[in-house]
Amino acid sequence: MFLRDIQKALGGDIMGEVGVALTGVGTIDGATATEITFLANPKYRSALSSTGAGAVIVGPAHKDLSSLPRIVAANPYAYFARVAQLFSPPQAFERGVHVSSVVHASAQVSPSASVAEFVSIGADTKIGDGVRIGPGSVIGRGVTIGAGTRLAARVTMYDNCHIGARGNIHSGVVIGADGFGFAPDFSATGGSWVKIPQTGGVRIGDDVEIGANTTIDRGAIEDTVIGNDVKLDNQIQIGHNCLVGDHTIISGCVGIAGSAKIGSRVMIGGAAGILGHLEICDGAIISAMTLVTKSITEPGTYTASMPMMKHDEWLKNAVQLRRLDALADAIKKGGQP
Repeated sequence: MFLRDIQKALGGDIMGEVGVALTGVGTIDGATATEITFLANPKYRSALSSTGAGAVIVGPAHKDLSSLPRIVAANPYAYFARVAQLFSPPQAFERGVHVSSVVHASAQVSPSASVAEFVSIGADTKIGDGVRIGPGSVIGRGVTIGAGTRLAARVTMYDNCHIGARGNIHSGVVIGADGFGFAPDFSATGGSWVKIPQTGGVRIGDDVEIGANTTIDRGAIEDTVIGNDVKLDNQIQIGHNCLVGDHTIISGCVGIAGSAKIGSRVMIGGAAGILGHLEICDGAIISAMTLVTKSITEPGTYTASMPMMKHDEWLKNAVQLRRLDALADAIKKGGQP
């Protein structure tokens, strides 16, 4: 593939041309003469002089920093991602339903869909054009899967859950398990937790990616909703009746309790926790390991985790944190804590 081929597919401006066809993409430090790399972060400018890449993608401000053949794009990182897609097209799968799979007579499976080995598809389910369902997946009753969506091996979709078009669902994902709903019914002599039936579903929009072993609970009454172009990393838990807005991206091991409402274009760092019934406004950024205990109403970056330090230093700081209330009271009274 030559730069002119890339430009034809993706746009941008060309400066120079490679002498031999490019075979793939590479990092600025590790790329070879038949690979294309990119520069998005100015702090890596010096690496351009030593890169072994055959071509580079740069922004307008950096177009004269290298004599390599290059493509000038407004967003070099996003452009690089699209170039990488050109070199790694989706794997093609054989159409049809494998003989080992079980499809209910009332289910509708597009002739262009691919259903792999040992898949179960329930009644009244609709599988769209070009859908790929990986081995061992279980698709319940009344499910819809939009055109071009791909499910890897061992994905489970409970009854009455829905995914839009062009989704990418990785192995071990569970969509529509019961939300964690129990009412206490205790007295002095005994009692129990009373399970609240979870009768809602899950609705997932178009162009959504869900990482391995992520779980999305069904709603208690109304649906849990995931918007369009949402990107979820591995091992995320989304509780019942949550709402996640369009274009939001969530890193691994985040836990979101029930009925939380996450706005559009929100970014949530790894292992953050969000308590139930809170609202996160559009455009908020939540740092890794942050525990969100109240709603966020203004865009910005929010951080609540303590930076790493030596254990002895942490113990000293923890002691001081315990004394903050006493110190504040003493300052108000004009005395010593």
